[in-house]
Amino acid sequence: MRRIIVTGADGFIGSHLTETLVREGHKVRAFAMYNSFNTWGWLDALPKEILSEIEIFQGDIRDPNGVKKALKGIDEVFHLAALIAIPFSYHSPDTYVDTNIKGTLNVLQAARELGTSRVLVTSTSEVYGTAKYVPIDENHPFQGQSPYSATKIGADRLAESFYRSFGTPVSIVRPFNTYGPRQSARAVIPTIITQLLAGKEEIKLGSLTPTRDFNYVKDTVQGFIEIAKSDKTIGEEINIATQREISIGQLAEELIRQINSKARIVCDEDRLRPEKSEVNRLLGSNEKIKRLTGWQPRYTLEQGLAETIDFFRHNLEKYKTDIYNI
Repeated sequence: MRRIIVTGADGFIGSHLTETLVREGHKVRAFAMYNSFNTWGWLDALPKEILSEIEIFQGDIRDPNGVKKALKGIDEVFHLAALIAIPFSYHSPDTYVDTNIKGTLNVLQAARELGTSRVLVTSTSEVYGTAKYVPIDENHPFQGQSPYSATKIGADRLAESFYRSFGTPVSIVRPFNTYGPRQSARAVIPTIITQLLAGKEEIKLGSLTPTRDFNYVKDTVQGFIEIAKSDKTIGEEINIATQREISIGQLAEELIRQINSKARIVCDEDRLRPEKSEVNRLLGSNEKIKRLTGWQPRYTLEQGLAETIDFFRHNLEKYKTDIYNI
């Protein structure tokens, strides 16, 4: 049994990771964003028998004192806390610097001072920008095509510097686009599903031509866990990818087919990224993670979409389907 903290545990991927770690028998502390309503995000949706096993720590990843306190007595850190919405980063870049870069620095500093045995820092496939070659491996150059991706590049390089400068046992985990139950409606798959389930026949989307490599959330979570188990992954940055791509237009047509075949796609200009900011192609290589850990994706896109649709069908009231979520 390991003593583990998950930052961003109240979020989409973080809540799934926290739940899985508890089910595996680990002692888990969940770092959740403090708020005056005392809500714990998606942790509140976990089964009571799981939630009762979790130690909740409410704080702010931007606060170095709170972060250090949260990491005391911990063996491993899964650092997922971040601001992730690309459209919001266009008009609030300062908050992304504070959260994604300074927040990661706080985790790294605390882990170094406390002698934490493993630190996993969450990256994103957005750091690569539009693919210069495919499949994108970990040697692909970085390109900050949004303030969000720029801050994640900065956080990744800080993590690398702590490994090289101080021997901090860091692994940089780089999931390609993750989807599944509990995801925010600012992401494309929930955007399409919630509009369809709400009965809309005009599905508003931005650009339809970009391609993405979609990971089902349970596969992403298992990737984190397998990376944490292996000493071979220390000092490495590692993709979690299916090595399969689909365009946003094809994805939308598949979801329309499954939910409401009468619907049609319309372009909403408010949802279009600036031309030089749009990442046109992401197709990841998973050779490194398979070589170092033996991880394999277990879910096809079709299986993952079916489970995701079922979740949203039973939780639609939690989502605002009449606005553009950023």
